[in-house]
Amino acid sequence: MVTPFTSDGAVDYEGVQRIAAYLVDDQRNDGLIVSGTTGESPTTSDEEKDRILRAVVEAVGDRATIVAGAGTNDTRHSVELARAAERAGAHGLLVVTPYYSRPPQEGLVRHFTAVADATGLPVMLYDIPGRAATPITTESLFRLAEHPRITAVKDAKGDLFAGSQVMAGTDLVFYSGDDLLNLPWLSVGAVGYVSVVGHVAGPDLAAMCDMYRTGDVAGALETHRRLLPVVSAIMTRTQGAIMVKAALTLLGQDGGHVRPPLVDATREQIAALREDLITGGLKLVD
Repeated sequence: MVTPFTSDGAVDYEGVQRIAAYLVDDQRNDGLIVSGTTGESPTTSDEEKDRILRAVVEAVGDRATIVAGAGTNDTRHSVELARAAERAGAHGLLVVTPYYSRPPQEGLVRHFTAVADATGLPVMLYDIPGRAATPITTESLFRLAEHPRITAVKDAKGDLFAGSQVMAGTDLVFYSGDDLLNLPWLSVGAVGYVSVVGHVAGPDLAAMCDMYRTGDVAGALETHRRLLPVVSAIMTRTQGAIMVKAALTLLGQDGGHVRPPLVDATREQIAALREDLITGGLKLVD
């Protein structure tokens, strides 16, 4: 879920609740990740993260699963964020691989274990070596699967074979963490997606998942192909949070501004985005 900021950089907490309700009630999202990558979590303070989470829980916590991003590259800080999220009413935690410091696999296992030990909440691991610089290896995932509260993986590593091995040998459930690979991940056993495009094409993505599960592979493939321009526009043209906020605005929802070092989409980017959303079958406001 995006975090809407005002033009002067403040968090728009009313906007947080409005967007949360839109994503759940209109976009068919079963749950929301709060303070993740698309939420620009590196730029929000711990106090802001707590207020954002509480606002989302208040708005939609009775009808959606609310997962709080608690991962940092500091184990102690991650533990503090996890405990704060539990107090704020989160239903689960998303914990990204520690970034920048590039710890060895033993360090990753200890980091994730410490966070999972800190609360009674279920934990989704976030495997994204493109941002974190370090993958979670198959061996480490097998070890981490033994923890009773480490239950899921958001995969943005894109190794479908390695993910298949982990799913075949553990109880970990996988979610596609890259909208470019949503349907391929379903084909090898993933249960759904943690999606950026779900801000604007949630009903289509939910229908694609439903079709695949019920055996309508052709229908799922048709939806996958129809959404290719939308996915490409949001996920590959520049940074995802930038483009999805612009896309929300084109659909009549105020996604707010981004915070530096991100910059708002240009007029040229918005014009191209408009065409791609229309090609993908989305209904825009005039």
